[in-house]
Amino acid sequence: MVSVRGWLQCDEGQLVRIKEIVAADDPNRTYSGGWAFPPRQYNSANWAFYGGDIRAVSLDWFEERLRQIAGIPASDPDDGYDDRPRGLFLLSHDVDGMSEWRVRNGALVIGRPEGDYHYLDE
Repeated sequence: MVSVRGWLQCDEGQLVRIKEIVAADDPNRTYSGGWAFPPRQYNSANWAFYGGDIRAVSLDWFEERLRQIAGIPASDPDDGYDDRPRGLFLLSHDVDGMSEWRVRNGALVIGRPEGDYHYLDE
């Protein structure tokens, strides 16, 4: 099993697209129930969260969703900022240990954690 926990930061239009991506999954056949969206978003950023345990054989499903989300374009690409969705997910694999999945600059980057997050696995 792989414990997945993390968040995404985005704008309002991107949040709509993230919800569409999540809603396209069959809730009876996937781990899409781990997604959570605050009922009231506030300030200038919007948030999406994921938490759950996924079978290692289904991890490709989660990776594909994050790659789809990372590919959502900036709402205003002409403003000089890279305002695409961004976020951080920590995955704890019961065999392979912990990894850090970063959504940034239109891509998903997977690597070893840069921080000491191992207390989450205690």
